[in-house]
Amino acid sequence: MIAPTKAHVLAARMTSGHSLRPCFRAIHGSQMLFRSGVCATVLLMALTSSAFAQDGTGEEEDEIIVRGKYLHADQMTALKSPTPIIDVPQSLSIVTADQITNQGFDSISDIINYTPGVTNSQGEGHRDAVVFRGVRSTADFFVDGVRDDVQYFRGFYNVEQVEILRGANALLFGRGGTGGIVNRVTKKGEIGESFNGLKASVDTFGAFGFEFDSNTGLSPSSAFRINGLYEQLNNHRDFYEGERIAVNPTLRFLAGPSTTVDLSYEYVNNERFIDRGIPVNDLDGGDFRPIEDFAEIIFGDPEINTAQVEAHVLRGTLSQNFSDNLKGVFNATYSNFDKLYQNFYAADLVDINTVRLDGYRDTTQRHSLNLSGNLIGQTHTGGIDHTIVAGAEFRKTSNINDRFNPLFSATPEDPDQENFVIGQALDFYGGVGTNADGAAFNVTFPASEVNDNTDADVTVASIFLQDEIAISDKIDVVLGARFDRFDIESLNLVSGVTNARKDEEISPRLGLIFKPQENMSVYGSYSQSFLPRSGGQFASVSGSSELLEPDVFENLEAGLKWDFTSGLSFTAAYFQNDQTIDAAPDGAPENLERRGLEVKGFELQIEGEVTENLFVKGGYAHLSGETDFTETGIAQERPRELPENTFSVWSNYQINERLGVGLGATYQDESFITDLDIGHDPSAHPTLPSFTRIDAAAYYDVYENVRIQVNIENLTDTLYFPTSHSTHQVTVGAPLNARLTVSGKF
Repeated sequence: MIAPTKAHVLAARMTSGHSLRPCFRAIHGSQMLFRSGVCATVLLMALTSSAFAQDGTGEEEDEIIVRGKYLHADQMTALKSPTPIIDVPQSLSIVTADQITNQGFDSISDIINYTPGVTNSQGEGHRDAVVFRGVRSTADFFVDGVRDDVQYFRGFYNVEQVEILRGANALLFGRGGTGGIVNRVTKKGEIGESFNGLKASVDTFGAFGFEFDSNTGLSPSSAFRINGLYEQLNNHRDFYEGERIAVNPTLRFLAGPSTTVDLSYEYVNNERFIDRGIPVNDLDGGDFRPIEDFAEIIFGDPEINTAQVEAHVLRGTLSQNFSDNLKGVFNATYSNFDKLYQNFYAADLVDINTVRLDGYRDTTQRHSLNLSGNLIGQTHTGGIDHTIVAGAEFRKTSNINDRFNPLFSATPEDPDQENFVIGQALDFYGGVGTNADGAAFNVTFPASEVNDNTDADVTVASIFLQDEIAISDKIDVVLGARFDRFDIESLNLVSGVTNARKDEEISPRLGLIFKPQENMSVYGSYSQSFLPRSGGQFASVSGSSELLEPDVFENLEAGLKWDFTSGLSFTAAYFQNDQTIDAAPDGAPENLERRGLEVKGFELQIEGEVTENLFVKGGYAHLSGETDFTETGIAQERPRELPENTFSVWSNYQINERLGVGLGATYQDESFITDLDIGHDPSAHPTLPSFTRIDAAAYYDVYENVRIQVNIENLTDTLYFPTSHSTHQVTVGAPLNARLTVSGKF
């Protein structure tokens, strides 16, 4: 047998309109490291099907997918090219559907808890928010490599795996991607298969949910799949409730022997109570920590604090194999969502018995159209292999957003805020109540209290080119750049003033990979990204900010990836992220620049099968940072939401063919809620305390396709505070709780 080259493997993946999940960790020239004899057989089948498809018969080959317990995590969809992870000069993590099930994950924040280098942010209680290596983001989320800018909490009912990249990622993803991105890979129709999956769960708070996954092979060349979700929400906080409904039908069909089409529609309807958390004791003599005695009090209105979002998303993807060495992927996505978000929250602690509440009512209507195309090709010139990805993207977004402040009737001198006596609960319900002075009041959000009302149109056009160059069996170089034209026009509907900003940015990427042996790589990389002055959610651009250049993020990273056994891998990365921001003090932005943020650190990660029955995943990150505000005269600051040390570990042990158990722990060091001025006393600064949380699981296969599972969170019933949006809005972590799940596939 002739040993397969990179071109052979690429051709094998391209020949089918479906995905071939690689069974290997590394490929160099004619060398290949197989994880098992089964993988060798699968690859041989793929190469055979490649040749078969080229003989002109037109007969349809079967889809070849390696669905071993962890093998399919070897491929990261978001990278756009079929690159083994060991050859990627970047820190990344993949969480498979099996891991999501075993650990009982039901949110992005659950996964972040077990991922080094990233932490959670509160997201004001109504949307996912992640801190990637010190950079907070609510916008760097993707589905199948395409931007997902719906503002909501994302579920996993239709997800095959979740991918988390760290570092600046503008080359592949455009604006944003400043500290990292989260990509969800969705389930697609499986041709030639028919099955039904069901899952039902209930937890000790009273929340329950149902999921279904049904796939039908319509013909030898098509399949229909539908995933659905219904959840009744509940948790440990008073008044918390909600409902989430989602459905995602998909159709996959072969338009020809080398053409695959995937069509998808997703509907999401989510309503939930908004809990912004509890205050910090920042009074004179206070400990500047969350006030534990307030852990069961809701600082808001049980009726008014709510978020409601309805979203519709249409996706279409065409994959075309032009030849053994050239493939095209073309995507069209349209989304629109309508969102209401209104809340009250603790704005200040007046004294230990009195809190001041503030709030707002916010609505968003957003329509987005995204068109993209990528060409992935393999060529061999002058003894050097090239894997080239060339792409273009066009995005058009219309965003209407408004925000209204509250009007409290009892305090005309300061109608936007109100003081309350802190008791077992605040005297505030349904917009009426009694304030700290004993006066009755009502509160509304009238048109006269408009804070912001804008209509923004955003147009983004991009092209990029990346070349993965195999100079030799031991040295690879990744070289590329992306050009983005970002055009925003924002109409202030209150003043009638229109502001606009047009940015043209080039984002480079350079990576060097050295492989001293087949199962080990040492890499270095430089990458860059940018964020326009309109921010991650591009709601508007002001008269002053339209004069300023985008924020620029640079990432330097060096790392090691080592697959030291057939099923166990270790990665390590050292990095430095720098953010450069234009500042405009006193409305004079001429030539003034500040170093906005510098974060340094390292990450360690180990994952895989220690034995046939034991799977382990662990991670550690050490981060330090500083912020330089030259225009204010403050030399340096330590940034918020940046715990110095985080650690996580999870293990599954298969006791016998039917019974398995899992045990895990997460640790997060203390972190500052707001930036700390260097030279100021850190003990007198709002701080989230460190915490350790222990989780466990047990599952039993009653029948071959029916499983009963129990997941336990916070086994030691620790009181902890994982996130905070600002000083007096600290999230209270859930106490000891359990979820029972029954699932089956038929």
